[in-house]
Amino acid sequence: MTGILIAIEMFHFLRPWFLLLIPAAALLWWYLRHRLGHQNLPTDTVAPHLLVALTVGQQRKGRLMPIDLVAVLMVLTSLGASGPTWSRVPDPFVAQTAPLVIALHVSPSMQATDVQPSRLDRAKQKIRDLLAIRAGARSALVAYGATAHSVVPMTEDPNVLQPYLEGLQPDVMPDDGNDAGRALDLANDILADEDAPGGVLFVTDALQSSDVAGLSSQEQISVAILAMLPQGKGDAGLDAVSVPVAQVAIDDGDIAQLERALNAAYRRALAEDGKQPWDDKGWILAWPAALLVLLWFRRGWTMRWSMVVVLCFGLQIPGGVRAEGVADWFLTADQQGQIAFDRKDFTRSAELYLDPMHKGYAQFRDGQYPEAIATLSQLDTPEASFVQGMASLRNRGYRDAIDAFQLTLDRDPDFPGAAHNLVLARKILEYVESTREQSDTGEHTGEGADDIVFDNEDARGADTQIQGREDSIGLLTADQWMNTVDTDTGDFLRQRFAIEAARQ
Repeated sequence: MTGILIAIEMFHFLRPWFLLLIPAAALLWWYLRHRLGHQNLPTDTVAPHLLVALTVGQQRKGRLMPIDLVAVLMVLTSLGASGPTWSRVPDPFVAQTAPLVIALHVSPSMQATDVQPSRLDRAKQKIRDLLAIRAGARSALVAYGATAHSVVPMTEDPNVLQPYLEGLQPDVMPDDGNDAGRALDLANDILADEDAPGGVLFVTDALQSSDVAGLSSQEQISVAILAMLPQGKGDAGLDAVSVPVAQVAIDDGDIAQLERALNAAYRRALAEDGKQPWDDKGWILAWPAALLVLLWFRRGWTMRWSMVVVLCFGLQIPGGVRAEGVADWFLTADQQGQIAFDRKDFTRSAELYLDPMHKGYAQFRDGQYPEAIATLSQLDTPEASFVQGMASLRNRGYRDAIDAFQLTLDRDPDFPGAAHNLVLARKILEYVESTREQSDTGEHTGEGADDIVFDNEDARGADTQIQGREDSIGLLTADQWMNTVDTDTGDFLRQRFAIEAARQ
């Protein structure tokens, strides 16, 4: 189901009683129209041939009149006041993109060069583009041939997938084949641990007829296929499957199309989730109403109606409205902040937001951890204290993080992630304090950063700074150590896939 169909299905009015004003506006329009169009003329006191010459406007009965404009404005006002909506307000703590498992077909056929530079290389490029679009969303990678293997589990960091994606070549697979059914079963197992409906994207150049029914019958998840075939070349299985199939393109049109299709079930789940309020879209109708108001400046049209509208709008303008730029004429500071946040411009978003919750979260995303903690301290919600805890962790204030996560649980014992992060913060603090105690006994000297300072509220060990030893002999530098590590992910995947295939 597409996003438009979901919006139509979810469409409703938040304040439907305002719709009762529409019949009243229609009745008023009919009465005044009828009255203006059937005025009785004094035929008994004026000669007929003079009456025709002296009467103005009788030829305009069927043309547009001021009352028509008033009626349209009343209808638009009623619709806007009724609160039309078809989506919920985005939750800044929840990714607006569905969890996705990318199933890449790795086989000799994918090395064909009819799609430059090759089908497999172009598939990897497309996957990288998709991960860039889905920044911040949870993604996993599966490789399949005759067998299916989990390459990278669900992660929010697309950089984790990059080296493993590059290491996928046909020679790392235990056997050649094209068993999409096994890949689908593995993807379902991965998505079973997710809190929201997810999707599976198959990147392949062919589909066996035996797998068509399995892919077409999925109801709980969204399935889509990126066909790595040149234009004009088809595949019987890809042509028969009843899921969205996008032909690989030279631009990002195929990726955008698949992203919309895969998010369909997730958007439905977010809309059906009762935690977030519905997003009132009535303001959209203010634009056509404002354009229609301009017609009142035509000569001969009623100006007293426009004065009433101007006065009504003037009474509703709150104090302290900014007018520093053109954007301030049309958008509030929080709306501008949300636009900047959607563009990943967190610095600008933090400057624009007035709402403390959104401002603090934007500061957190921008790395302004002390500022985020100070901003969120104004609120007493579990969401605010949770982000405070995350900011304290990033700022190495582990005790403050523990206090913040504990406060979150006090406010909402079931808040997602708070209990887990509380345990994690305690473990980190315990590790830091243990490291300090070991440093007092001389263990691990010469290792670590050039200058590390820890808090010592529990008085465990001494307040020390660990200085890097420049005269250490026999210790490898970071670059030297990294050069000794085997970075060929292909060899690693080949061995792991062989072990998994043997177990299967």
